[in-house]
Amino acid sequence: MDMLINKFLGYFGGSKEGIRIFTSPGRVNLIGEHTDYNGGYVFPAALTLATTVVARPRSDKKIRLIATDLEKMVEADLDNLDAYRNLKWGNYQLGVADELMKAGYRVIGCDLMYDDKVPLGSGLSSSAAIEVATAIALVSLGDERYGKGLAIDKIEMAKITQRAEHNFIGVKCGIMDQFASAMGKKDHAIFLNCRDLSYELVPIKLSGYSLIIGNTNKKRSLGEGKYNERRAECEEALEILKKAMPGITCLGDVSCENFEKYKSLIEDKTIEKRAQHVVYENQRVLDSVKALKEGDLSRFGTLMNQSHDSLRDLYEVTGKELDTLVNEARKIEGVLGSRMTGAGFGGCTVSLVRDDKIEEFISKVGIAYKEIIGYDASFYVSQIGDGGREIPL
Repeated sequence: MDMLINKFLGYFGGSKEGIRIFTSPGRVNLIGEHTDYNGGYVFPAALTLATTVVARPRSDKKIRLIATDLEKMVEADLDNLDAYRNLKWGNYQLGVADELMKAGYRVIGCDLMYDDKVPLGSGLSSSAAIEVATAIALVSLGDERYGKGLAIDKIEMAKITQRAEHNFIGVKCGIMDQFASAMGKKDHAIFLNCRDLSYELVPIKLSGYSLIIGNTNKKRSLGEGKYNERRAECEEALEILKKAMPGITCLGDVSCENFEKYKSLIEDKTIEKRAQHVVYENQRVLDSVKALKEGDLSRFGTLMNQSHDSLRDLYEVTGKELDTLVNEARKIEGVLGSRMTGAGFGGCTVSLVRDDKIEEFISKVGIAYKEIIGYDASFYVSQIGDGGREIPL
C-alpha cells in the first residue's frame, strides 16, 4: 500500500494525513446470464481482481479523480455534477456521487486515485468495482463514523450504484454486478434472487478443479451495444405473457412449464427466443446451486454448457470471439463446462477445468484462439474473494 500512497502523493501533493484506502472486486457470474434485470436468479462470485481507491478529503467542494493507468486528471464541482455526464472517464464515479447526495448522504470534496486490476470492458464488472469502491469511499469520507464502528449498508450501496448507472450513464443494468461486488465473500458464490434481493452464500468446493477466466480482449460498451435492446425485448415478451398470467411481474415469475403452455401467444419469434432463454436460464441457476451443494461438478459443467448454447442461439449475445474460446475449451480433456460470462458482445468466458489440465488448457486454447481471431486472449486462474471494504492502514 505504501507504493500506492506514494503515487497518490505524486499526483495530488500534500501529506499522508487523512488518507484512507478502499477496495471492491470485479465478479464472475457462474451461471444465470441476462436474468437479473428480468427478476430472476443469478449465481455470481466476487473475484480477487479488484479496484483500489486511495482517498483523501479536501476542504472545498471539488472532486479530483485520476487512475494509475490513465494519468489524466478529472476535476469536478459537486454543485454541478450534471455537467460531467459525458466524460470518457470519471462519469461512473461522479454518477455515484450524484446518487449518494440524492439519497441524503453527505458527500465532501476529495482526491481519489484509482488502481484498477479488473480488465476494463472484460465482462468482469470493472464498472461495478469502480462504482462500489467509490460509494464506500465517499460515504466513509463524508461521515467518519463509518470508519469508527458504524457499518455501511452494502446492499444500499449496491442499489445506489445501480441507480447511478441507470440515471447518469444511461445503461439499464440489473443489480447483480453491484450486489456481487459489494456483498461477495471469500470461497462463496452468491445465490441471489434479483426480484427481492434475498440471497444465500453458497460455499464453493471445486475439489481438484479450478475456474479459468478467458478474456477475449475484445472491448465492448454496453451503452453502445445491444444490451438495452435485449431488455426491451424481454419487457415486450412479459407484456404478452401477462395476458395469460396476469399475476406475473417479471419473466422470473414464469416457470418452464407455463412458458411452454403460453409461448404461442408471442408471435414474433425473436421475442419468443429472448423469453425462452431467460425462463430456462433461471431454472439452470436453481439446478446449478443444487448440483454444487451436492458436489456434482459434472452436472454443473453440463448446465454451464447449456447456458452458453442458449446465450448463443436464443439470446444472440456471444459472437465469434466468445464462441471460439468456448468451442476450443470444450475440446480439452478435463473441462467439465465452459460458457460466456457477463453481458456478452465480447468480454470473458468461465470454464471449469481439472487442475492437472490447466497448463494444457491455457496453451492450446490460447494458440487456437490466436489462429482463428488474430490476436491473443488472456487467461486468469480465478480465486473467489471478499466484497467491497476499507483496507485498514
